[in-house]
Order: sequence, then C-alpha cells, then structure tokens
Amino acid sequence: MAEYDVVVVGAGNAALSAAMAARENGASVLILEKASEEEKGGNSYFTAGGFRFCHTGIDDAVTDVLVDLSDAEREQIVLPPHDRQAFYDNLMKVTRHQSDEDMAWTLIDGSRPAMAWLRKHRIRFIPMFGRQSFLVDGKHHFYGGVNIESVGGGAGLIEMELAEVERMGCEIRYGTGATRLIHDKHRKITGIEVFGPNGYEEITTDAVILACGGFESNPEMRVRYLGPGWDLCRVRGTRHNMGDGIRMALDMGARPYGNWSGCHSVGWDISAPAYGDRVILDNFQKHSYPWGIMVNMNGERFVDEGEDVRNHTYVKFGRAIMSQPYRTAVQIFDQKTIPLLRDEYRIREVTKVTADTIEDLATQLEIAPDALKATIEEFNAACKPGKFNPSVLDGVTTEGLAINKTNWALPINEGPFEAYVTTTGITFTFGGLKINDKGEVQDMQDQTIPGLYAAGELVGGLFVENYPGGSGLMAGTVFGRLAGNSAAAYTGASAAAAAE
Repeated sequence: MAEYDVVVVGAGNAALSAAMAARENGASVLILEKASEEEKGGNSYFTAGGFRFCHTGIDDAVTDVLVDLSDAEREQIVLPPHDRQAFYDNLMKVTRHQSDEDMAWTLIDGSRPAMAWLRKHRIRFIPMFGRQSFLVDGKHHFYGGVNIESVGGGAGLIEMELAEVERMGCEIRYGTGATRLIHDKHRKITGIEVFGPNGYEEITTDAVILACGGFESNPEMRVRYLGPGWDLCRVRGTRHNMGDGIRMALDMGARPYGNWSGCHSVGWDISAPAYGDRVILDNFQKHSYPWGIMVNMNGERFVDEGEDVRNHTYVKFGRAIMSQPYRTAVQIFDQKTIPLLRDEYRIREVTKVTADTIEDLATQLEIAPDALKATIEEFNAACKPGKFNPSVLDGVTTEGLAINKTNWALPINEGPFEAYVTTTGITFTFGGLKINDKGEVQDMQDQTIPGLYAAGELVGGLFVENYPGGSGLMAGTVFGRLAGNSAAAYTGASAAAAAE
C-alpha cells in the first residue's frame, strides 16, 4: 500500500489548490515544498493576488466571493461585467488566437465556480481599489477585467491556503525537493524520489501532481529557450523554480507543449535584486506607463504605450525591453499624470529621476539631451485634442509618428518631470507539459501517463507570447482543482470517501 494517495510537488497557489481538491475528495496528501518554510509559496507569494474570472457585476460578485463587502462599500463600486465571451475575447486577443482552445474554455468556465470554491475554503477577497480603479464622481470605477484580489495579496493568499490545507489534514515537508518520478515497466507512477534534510528518499504514492512552476529561475534554461540575454534578466519571484517538474516529466516521456520561447515578464525597477524580495514583493513593477511615454537609452520610443489597458500589454512590453540597448527602458511623466501613478512608484527603493527641464532629465539619465528633447517635442506636436479618461480606452491619440500612441496621449510639457528606470523582470515561462481535460500528463503519442498530473505554470498551451493580467492565479486554481479531483478519483479515494 502506498504511503500517500497523492503527492503534490510545489506549494504555490496551483499546488495548494490541487492539495485541497484531492484532500476534500478523500485522498491522503503529501505536499513537497523545495524551499524552506521561510521561502515558501512559490511565485504566488510575490503576486498582487489578483484573479480574473467570469461575473455579471458587483451584485453577482457579492453573493459568494466578495461576501465581506459592506453595503456602503458596495454602493461605491462600479464593476463592469466580465462574462465568458469577454474573458475569451481578451485571452485570444492578447495571444493572437494561439491559446489552446480547449484549455481556454476550461479556464473560463471553471473560473467562477473556482472563486466560490476558494471562498468556501476560507480564502477571502476584496476589490482592487488601489490598482484597478479610478475615483469618478465619488465612485470607484473598475477597469481591465482583473478587479478582485485575495486579502493580503499573494502573500496573504498563500498564508490562507496553507492554513486551510493544514486544517484539512495534508502533510507538508519543507526543504524537500522532488528529483525523480518512479514508475513501473508500464510507466505507471509508483512513487517519487526526493532530496531533503535526510538526503535522498523514495516515497511511494499512487499519483503525483506536478505544480512546481516553470524554468524562469534557471538562467541556463532561459538562454536555451528564451534566447540570448535572458540570463541577465531579473526574476520577480522565487529562486527555486528551476524547471525540475518539467525535466522529471520529460525524462519519462512526457510531451513538451506550448510557447517554450515565451514568458510572462514586466517592466521591473532596474535596482531590484536578482530574485524576488519578500518585503517589497511585486512593488518593483512599474505599470503606469500608459499615462506617459517609454524610451530606451537612445531616447527613442519603441512601443505604443496606449495600445490597450495595461493588463493586456505589460507582458509584451516587459519582453520588448529585453531587445533595447542595455535591456533598459525609461518611463517619463509630467505633472498632469504623476498623480495617477500607482503606489509602486512611491516605494523608497525606486530608481527615480526628477528635473525641471527635459535636458536636465536626460543628463541625469545619461541619455543624449538633444535626442530625448527631439523625441518629446515630436511626440507633443503629434498629440491630438480629446477628453482624457484613464478608466477607458479614450481614443486620445497621436498622429503622424512612426509609433503612435493610441490612447491617453497627453503632451509631456508640464514640469517638474519624473522618470523611472526599468529593466525586464521575468515572472514565469509559457512552455511546459501537455495535459488532457482531466489534468493528466500526456506522452508523445498523446496517451496518458498513468498517475501523473500537472497544474500551474509548468502546463503549456494556455498563454502564448502575451497574457491577460489576473489569469495566472486563476489558471492555477482551475487546473490545480481539476488535477486534485482527478488524482483522487484515480487513486480510488473519491469512491472510498463516498462509500463512507
């Protein structure tokens, strides 16, 4: 008899969702966390805790997700509906219809039930007032599709989920990383080899759920799959996501799937450390670029900062920075929009330059003053009149530029000016394993590897080249829950629990 019905590898949101689902279906569950207890939680710990899911507005959300919201708070919220078609359209728009269709609908149709399921498991949520809304006529108008976050952000999410899996009776081993999948001659999972405080050990189990992230923390794999220079990017989250789960599965014949040359990345403060900071968390990101312009170290614009809401562009723009000189981009704002900058621009650790003139700003940034002045003068002259509205695509645009700004195009002409220096911060990689509609890992013949499941960032096919904000944690929950349910059924735990 196996020591555990199900072993879950990882301890981020996807892994803990899988553990909760397997355990509530009667399985005995062991969670393996490669990191120490002090560094627990994977990449999920470093997120803002935002979830993108289907809903019809605030009246829907308060029924079983925002249950802690007071009547007074509810009256102050304007929350646009985000139905399944809107979710689908946004996902397909940013991925240019390259997202796996079946996986997309699994995510979308599983999103609303998963949020209610998390709330039943004592995970609490609040509106993202500070990051995803603007105060208009005394009410908070939300935008962008990801409007609700876990209390305490990603760190709070992990603490709540860990408390829940422990309450449910799951076992957690910290400082214990999986090293090899054990299987019989028919490639059926029979156990897993781990390395922990007592050295190497083999644990018998009927099912393994891999939910231990992609290869974003591994500089060698980043260069191999993402390209030259990616060894030099900053890692937004954990230092422990080295691609172990993907490697173990590929070693036993799993099929690689998805966008292996793609990743989730953002504009990240150039002074940020090599890996995530558990105090600063995601505040090194700089996502208010739609309200200004972004230039490289030659003083040239290289993206349409107003192409879409920032939730649909920050990933592709994060990658675009990698192709700029010195992998560096500078965001520039004037006094008209500086008050709109998100709180992440006000942390003590920010790399910021302030000046009364563009020439002085350029000198401090070590950009040729004539080049930056020419860029901004050309931009200002191209700005067309319009009614600026940061909560919608306002159509306030430029005309005649090589790269026009499609929305929120206001002249940069009211000093003092502020500039913020960024590089690329990688969050997670898009390539990984292929799964079926039960969360089972597939082999090269699209046959199921018995007893092997996957969820979270190491599953390929859902995100390609770009990503709509808030869908990562949602995908981790939906596919983690799917894998946990399926693994418990596979081991017979579900049937045994139902018979009791």
